Amino acid sequence: MPHQLLIATGNPGKLREFRELFDAHVDSQWDLVAPAEVGLKDFTVVEDGETYAENAGRKARSYANACGLPALADDSGLEVDALDGGPGLYSARYAGEAADDAANRAKLLQALANVPTERRAARFRCVIALAFPYTTNVRLGEGVVEGSIAVDERGDLGFGYDPLFALPDDRRMAELDVSEKNRISHRARALANASWALDVMAKTLDQTS
Repeated sequence: MPHQLLIATGNPGKLREFRELFDAHVDSQWDLVAPAEVGLKDFTVVEDGETYAENAGRKARSYANACGLPALADDSGLEVDALDGGPGLYSARYAGEAADDAANRAKLLQALANVPTERRAARFRCVIALAFPYTTNVRLGEGVVEGSIAVDERGDLGFGYDPLFALPDDRRMAELDVSEKNRISHRARALANASWALDVMAKTLDQTS
């Protein structure tokens, strides 16, 4: 029987992507639930850590403790070489705390307005954290996908910076269909690198249920 796993995000695009990733890459040992489904619709965690791992771990532990379920959290960002690795940890709020995806992309294009194509290398990085409630132990998985920042937007299949993120073949991340994105994305790679931890957690729950 599947065990419940809380996906610690209020971002509908990210939640949808995790459901698709689990359908594609993880067996049926987990039943994914959203915060709103367990009474945590307005629950928030301050993400003021100095690394993706620190932020993801804090979210996983906080959500797990708040609902009494094992939790998966991630922290991810866009790292642009010409911006010294920025916006990085601040990718989701690059244009301000209340900014939406379009505002973040507009600010990025403005910041790179005078940067030539050959200097626009970038990567998406994601760290996934898994935690049981009422414990301090956190298991991690990291994934990276390399690319560059295009001068214009294309595609409507993604979210965040996907319309600007160009892969080596010049397709934007937002032009990939679900199955292809779920093979190569930073979140897919992070989940693959955390699969061992999901197996360990499921076996632990099997033994205690």
